[in-house]
Amino acid sequence: MARRFGGKYSPEGQQHSGPRKTVHKNRRGPVSDGRVKLLYVPAVILAITSLTEGPVMLVTGLAGAAVLTLAAWLLQEGLEAEAAYNARKVARRPALPRKILATALTGTGVAIAAYTGDSGTVGSILYGIAAAGLHTATFGIDPLSDKRMEGVDTFQQDRVARVVDEAESHLQVMKRQIDTVSDRRLTERVEDFQTIARRMIRTVEEDPRDLTGVRKFLGVYLMGARDATIKFVDLYSRSKDADARAHYEALLDDLEQNFAARTDRMLLDDRSDMDIEINVLRDRLQREGVSLKTKGND
Repeated sequence: MARRFGGKYSPEGQQHSGPRKTVHKNRRGPVSDGRVKLLYVPAVILAITSLTEGPVMLVTGLAGAAVLTLAAWLLQEGLEAEAAYNARKVARRPALPRKILATALTGTGVAIAAYTGDSGTVGSILYGIAAAGLHTATFGIDPLSDKRMEGVDTFQQDRVARVVDEAESHLQVMKRQIDTVSDRRLTERVEDFQTIARRMIRTVEEDPRDLTGVRKFLGVYLMGARDATIKFVDLYSRSKDADARAHYEALLDDLEQNFAARTDRMLLDDRSDMDIEINVLRDRLQREGVSLKTKGND
């Protein structure tokens, strides 16, 4: 029988022995825009065509290719950050405006490329400005303001944002580590757990009052899951140890069960609070002489 992998950071609870629930979700990554990958092509073309030129144009062309490559990479990172920002109800704006930097670098890279093609200084600058404008029109700019919820104080929302950022960081490390194993089943198991963990994250974002009760889940337990994943990947990549794999999958089962149960309890508490508020309001209205009967109850 599979035993629990580790124990220091594993939540208390019964070993999950029943069949695992199928988690339905979209397995696509946050950014699958083929246009981003196409932006690497001009850098490659510029580098290749510069090889047949003199030393000055060779260095200039390679510099332009490096700038364009950096711009494409920053754009991809910026789009991923924007996707995460849009998916969350409470979020801080990206600390580094990657898309804006990508726009500036794209304009610079295109200007350098045009200069190597004998467009002249003025013509190269105009090409760069045009490229930057098209880049902005196509991909937009980074979010420039924090996303907040009405009716919740700024301090509480900042606390939630910090905890969520930390939790997402742990989940991303788990995903990157397990991807190195190149095992589809393990990848899907980790994605299933991430879906359940993010359900808890979204619940906390919708009601920051739940943060105190689940902070250990989103901090200590996810950190433990991250560390266990790193250790498992290191061991499994070298030995393909079936016992270690069984222990790791048992850990994911244990975490899924505990995270799901805690989230359900949070939602149940919210429903209980709402029912109490409704009953109090109903009694108050009745004391004020307001009839709450519906037509079906007449």
